[in-house]
Amino acid sequence: MTTVEHVVLVDGAGNSLGTAPKLSVHGRETPLHLAFSSYVFDRAGRVLLTRRAAHKLTWPGVWTNSCCGHPMPGEPLDHAVIRRLSFELGLGAQRADLVLPRFSYRAVMGNGIVEHELCPVYRVTADLAKAPNPDEVDDTHWMPWPDFTAGVLNGLLAISPWCREQVPLLVALGPDPLRWPTASDDDLPPAARVRLD
Repeated sequence: MTTVEHVVLVDGAGNSLGTAPKLSVHGRETPLHLAFSSYVFDRAGRVLLTRRAAHKLTWPGVWTNSCCGHPMPGEPLDHAVIRRLSFELGLGAQRADLVLPRFSYRAVMGNGIVEHELCPVYRVTADLAKAPNPDEVDDTHWMPWPDFTAGVLNGLLAISPWCREQVPLLVALGPDPLRWPTASDDDLPPAARVRLD
C-alpha cells in the first residue's frame, strides 16, 4: 500500500490553510506551500551540491543545493531536513540549523510548471554522502563555498532558481558558513512552528 505524501498549504503570511496531496499541487497554478532547503557542509567548509534526478517533475537534471523537500503535516522542519538527507543522500546528520527562516520564492519552468514555496533554509554539517538515492539524485559534487558563491553571483554556474535567490542572502550572513548565526524557531512562519511534546 502506497502512502500519499501531503504538503502543507500556506497563505502569504505563512499561516496554514490545510494540506493537499503533493502530486496534485505542482502544476501551472501551484499554490504556496511549506518546504525547506538545506546546505550541507563538511568540516572544511565545502558545500555539497546535488544534481536532481532526470525524471523529477520540477527542474529535472538541474544542479542545486544539497537537499530540498517538504515537511509532512505536523513534522518539525528540522526533522524533515534530517529525514530527507538520510533518504536522498544516505547522510546521518545530527542536527539542522535554521539560517533563513522566511525565505520564499516562485519560479516557472519553460513548460509552464510552477514551483511556489515558503522555504526556510537550513545549514547542516555532515561527513561525505554515502549512498545517493537514484530516485532523487543523479550526481553529487563537493565545492569550496567561496568558489560556489562566486560562480553563482557572477552567473558562471547554472543552478536552480531557488538556490540562485538564496545564495546572496547566505553570503550576507558572513564568509564562513560554519559560523553563520542561527535563527530561532520563533522566527519561522506560523505553519512551520511545530512543537513535539
